[in-house]
Amino acid sequence: MRYRFPLILILLAAALVLNFSCASAPKKTTGPGAADRIKIEEKTPPPEETPPETATALNQVNSRNEEDKSGLPETLEGPSQTEEVYALIQEAQAALEVGELDRALTLLDQAYSVLLRIEAPPDSDLYQVKNDLRIMLVQKIQQVYAFRLLPPISNHKTIPLVENKWVQAEIKSFQTVERRFFEEAYRRSGQYWPMIVEELKKAGLPEELSWLPLIESGFKPRALSRSRALGLWQFIASTGYRYGLKRDKFIDERMDPVKATRAAIKYLQELHDFFGDWTTAIAAYNCGEIRVQNVIRAQKIDYLDNFWDLFANLPYETARYVPRFIATLMIIDNPEKYGFSLPEPEPALDYETVTLQKPVKLSVLASKLGLGQDQLVQLNPELRHDSTPDYQYQLRVPAGWAEPTLAGLNELPNWMPPEAVFGWHTVRKGETLGLIARRYRTTIQAIVRLNNLKISRLIYPGQRLKIPGRAQGLTPAEDDGGPVTVASGQVSTPDQAIVYVVKAGDTLYQISRNFGVSVDRIKRDNKLSDDNLVPGQKLIIKNN
Repeated sequence: MRYRFPLILILLAAALVLNFSCASAPKKTTGPGAADRIKIEEKTPPPEETPPETATALNQVNSRNEEDKSGLPETLEGPSQTEEVYALIQEAQAALEVGELDRALTLLDQAYSVLLRIEAPPDSDLYQVKNDLRIMLVQKIQQVYAFRLLPPISNHKTIPLVENKWVQAEIKSFQTVERRFFEEAYRRSGQYWPMIVEELKKAGLPEELSWLPLIESGFKPRALSRSRALGLWQFIASTGYRYGLKRDKFIDERMDPVKATRAAIKYLQELHDFFGDWTTAIAAYNCGEIRVQNVIRAQKIDYLDNFWDLFANLPYETARYVPRFIATLMIIDNPEKYGFSLPEPEPALDYETVTLQKPVKLSVLASKLGLGQDQLVQLNPELRHDSTPDYQYQLRVPAGWAEPTLAGLNELPNWMPPEAVFGWHTVRKGETLGLIARRYRTTIQAIVRLNNLKISRLIYPGQRLKIPGRAQGLTPAEDDGGPVTVASGQVSTPDQAIVYVVKAGDTLYQISRNFGVSVDRIKRDNKLSDDNLVPGQKLIIKNN
C-alpha cells in the first residue's frame, strides 16, 4: 500500500497556498497546462536572450519588462529578490539530492521569507513569477517530507494496463472516429520516438511513457491547445519556466522536441516520487498535482487513493486521459487484436548542429543551400518566426550540411522579427473588458498590460484601447467603423486591406506567413512580376 503524507505537511502546504490567496496553478485539458495546472499556457512558453539557464523565470520577467514597462514600477526590487528565491530553491534541491534534508528545509524557509517581501502588482509579470515560485516552494517542501518516508512498494517501472469499460471506450474511439488521427500520429512518431525512448532509458523511467505525446499532441512539435499549451508534451508557460524551457521573441523551447522531452521527464519523475504510482502521476500530469491532491484528501476512506479510486472525482478530461493512454499502449502492443494495420513510422530525424552568431531567415538560408525550407523548419520548430536569434544559437541542419551552412552565412542578410502588432478599439457604452477581449479573441490581462490599466474594470465610453493581435483580426464591424491602425506602419482600411511597408530583410514568404495570405495572392494584388522586395516598398495585403 502506498504511503500518505503526514498531517503537518498538508497543513503546511495549505498555509503556504492560503498566504497568497488566489493565483492557483492553471491547467489545460490535455497536458501540462489548463486552468487547474500548476505549471508552467502561455509565461505562452521561457526560451531568452543569452541568459544563464539557472535564472529562467527571472530572465523572462526582465526581457518582457524591456518590451512593456507597464508591468513593474521602477522602485520595485522584485527581480533581484526573485533571483534570490530561485537560487535558494536550487540550493535546497541540491541538498535534497545528497540526502541533507534538514539543510534543504532551512534553505526553503529562507526562500519563503524572501518571497514574502516581494511586492508584485496583480497586473505585472512579476506577479505570475512570484506565484510560480510559491508553488515550487510548496512542492519542494512536500518532496522533502516524502523523502523521509519509505519508498513505495510498487515497481516504479510498471504501468498497470487494466482493460476496463473506460479503456474499451477509448479503444473504440481510436478504432472509429479517431482512427485517422491515431494512424497519422503513429506515423509521425518515428521522427521523435527513438530520441524519447533513449532519454527515458537514461532517466530509468518506463519506456511506455514515450507514447504520451501521441495523445498529447499527435507528435506535432508545434501543436497548440485551446488553453495555450504547446509542443509535443503540451507545456503551459508556467510549467515551462519551472523545468527550464526558455521563451523569448525568437524561440520557445516548449516546441523543441529534445528539450521539452527532458523537461517532461523531470516533471514525470517528480510526480511519481510524489504520488507513488504511474497512473496517478499521469493523471496529475494532465490536470495538475494540486487538483489530484485535493481529490485524494476528499476521500472519506483514506486508502482509496489510487487512480481508479479517484477516477469519478477527477475532471472529465483527466478521467479520460489515463484510459486513453492505456488504450494507446494496448493498440500499439497488439494492433492486429484491435483491428489496426499501423503504418510504417517515418524515419528518425538525422541532423548536425552549427553555431550561429547572427539572425537569419530559414527560408533565405534554405534557398542559399538549395534545401527546402520545410527541412530546416522541421529540425528547428522552436524558432517562433522561422529565423535564428540575434544571439548565439545552435541551429540544426540536415546531416552533412554543417560546413556549407557555415561557409554561406556571411553572404546572408541579418533578419529581425516584426514588431508586435496591435489595433485600436473605441469603448462604447455598456462594453466591458471581458466583452472586448472575447470580440478580439484575446484576454483581459493582455489588454490591461498593453494599456497599462491600473483598475481593470474601470473603462469608459470613448476611451481608446490598444488591442493585441494582427490587423486582419480587427475587422471594422468589430471596431469603430474606421481604419484600424497597427504598429510598424501598417494601416487596415475598412475593406480589410492592409498597407504594409517593407523592411530590410523581409521576404514575400515571411510576409505571407505573418498575415496568413498566400505569396501568389500578394503578388497578384500588387502586380509583382517576381519575388524581389525593396525596403520602403508598400504592399497591399488583402484578407477577403
